[in-house]
Amino acid sequence: MRRYLIGMIFLTALFTAMPAPHAEEAKPVLPEKTDKCPVCGMFVAKYPDWIAEIIFQDGKAVFFDGAKDLFKYYFDIDRYAPGKNREDIRAVYVTSYYELEWIDAKEAFFVVGSDVYGPMGHELIPLKNISDAEVFSKDHGGKKTVTFEEIDSKLIESLD
Repeated sequence: MRRYLIGMIFLTALFTAMPAPHAEEAKPVLPEKTDKCPVCGMFVAKYPDWIAEIIFQDGKAVFFDGAKDLFKYYFDIDRYAPGKNREDIRAVYVTSYYELEWIDAKEAFFVVGSDVYGPMGHELIPLKNISDAEVFSKDHGGKKTVTFEEIDSKLIESLD
């Protein structure tokens, strides 16, 4: 009986100390050559400087050829991913303009209205921090800088 109790205490402590699988950060992955943007149908691997990604709780990754199409998908998820909703999203990544590396879209700054175009024309330009956004705006005529939370479907529609 004593061994049983010690074993149970050990297992309880072990499982309590382990993080839940969904609590771990979802790392971005690169798309395959055959992965297409679900919004426009373009092969996203052709545009590595612009790739954006949504990772769902179940591990499924969806790739986009830019932040604009990512937000179109995000705001109309029922259309593009029937049966899923925003609560099913585990992580959202965009490619930072200057570093060309993955950044968490919810921590990024996006410049709107610049003279820089993405694969689908007018684009939200993702930047790692506010100072990069200010420099980019000055150099490329950006109209405004917004955060993830400030982006809405009306803003996205204005880019088309």
